[in-house]
Amino acid sequence: MKITTSQLLRAAGLSAMVAGLCYVLVGMFHPANVPLSVTSTRWETVHVVACAMCFFGLIGITGLYARQAEKTGWLGLVGFVLLDLWFVLIMGFSFVEAFVLPHLATTAPDFVQGWMGTLTGDYSTAGLGALPTVWTLTGPIYVLGGLLFGIATFRAAILPRGAAVLLALGTVLAPVAGLLPNASQPKIAIPVGLGPRLARVRALGRAAHPAHRARPP
Repeated sequence: MKITTSQLLRAAGLSAMVAGLCYVLVGMFHPANVPLSVTSTRWETVHVVACAMCFFGLIGITGLYARQAEKTGWLGLVGFVLLDLWFVLIMGFSFVEAFVLPHLATTAPDFVQGWMGTLTGDYSTAGLGALPTVWTLTGPIYVLGGLLFGIATFRAAILPRGAAVLLALGTVLAPVAGLLPNASQPKIAIPVGLGPRLARVRALGRAAHPAHRARPP
């Protein structure tokens, strides 16, 4: 069976849809970032879903970039690389939170407490090395990557510009989560994540259709 570019783009669109759904589910059901949460089934499930979000997100964003790579230039490339880097970093953190922290809750409570301090910005004496710095950098990486990729997509005018605007605005508004209480911070993923990701899936589906043509600027 011959695999066509259109089929690959549609597969990437499906991956983007799954990633968007996972993103919203994580925001809806994420428990508070406190040590007591890590032994709950809900905690483990949410972070397994977060790992899936990152996996499918990598495929989805790659499909979007491949569709318009020639037109987005260096701006699109930088945005694409930053978003890919964000997915990779978040997958690493989510993997630890899903499969490691629950087993350390009783044997290494200081480590778990320090990990939670990294997520919430509280000071911790636990020796986590460069992890707090890496976690802090994930925020700017996400915002800058989404903004640049959104601008590049808007300028390329291959995918619907409305989707590009929603992607850029959605990532730029993400820091609003830092103004919310700890338990409410993940919920920002619902309004911020749903619109841009569904629009992105719609855009990719249209781009994959053989009859699709670039919109004029």
